[in-house]
Amino acid sequence: MQEGTQEKIGLVFLSGAGLDSHIWSKVVDGLEYPHLMATYPRRKDSMESRKKLSLDDYVTHVKRQIDEWGPRRYVIVAHSLGGVIGLRLASERNDRLAGYISVGAAVPKNGGSFLSVLPLPKRILISTILRIIGTKPPEAAIRAGLCSDLSAEQTAEIINGFTPEAVRVYTDRIKVSPPAVPTLYVKLTKDKEFSPSLQNKMISNLSPQWVQSLNTGHVPMLSDPDGLRAILEEFMVNAR
Repeated sequence: MQEGTQEKIGLVFLSGAGLDSHIWSKVVDGLEYPHLMATYPRRKDSMESRKKLSLDDYVTHVKRQIDEWGPRRYVIVAHSLGGVIGLRLASERNDRLAGYISVGAAVPKNGGSFLSVLPLPKRILISTILRIIGTKPPEAAIRAGLCSDLSAEQTAEIINGFTPEAVRVYTDRIKVSPPAVPTLYVKLTKDKEFSPSLQNKMISNLSPQWVQSLNTGHVPMLSDPDGLRAILEEFMVNAR
């Protein structure tokens, strides 16, 4: 996917909840396209100082990085919670957006939030947890959900590096429709965090041109970076 013969279209990577942007490092290693592993705001600050951040704050922070980056046109690659940030970003940058890829990502309906995509029992449970203990899940939940198919070393890395997000990223609503660009949903068939049936709902909401499956859990950028990279590269060719 190229613009004329000059500038290659880039990829902007948006991480899921609690994950560092470098979670994508093994995927971008060897990738032939320009890439930006976007960070979220005030990552090094205390949770107390970050808890009032809104979804708008996250989107604005990512937009600033894109503007300082380089390629004029780009494809968004959004994972998990990053889907709500990606959809908002896509709606505001439609003149620069060349494609949209969801990797086991949340895709709310127009007017929905991240919480709105969850089945009702889980939505009530997560809402209660957010109010009582905040946005960092217990270690056992991280192991069972995010890290279900990861090695002990990878699991320790996720747990030790987990950064709680602001509550409003989960609860703020987005008034957007699916991007009017080539779209792909990467379905994670062994995902314990976003079940395959829940991902089917996200696929229905996004109505992508393509659906690809990876036989991984929720964090394919660690469990199968080569497989995910191959899917991204195929998209970049097919979506010209």
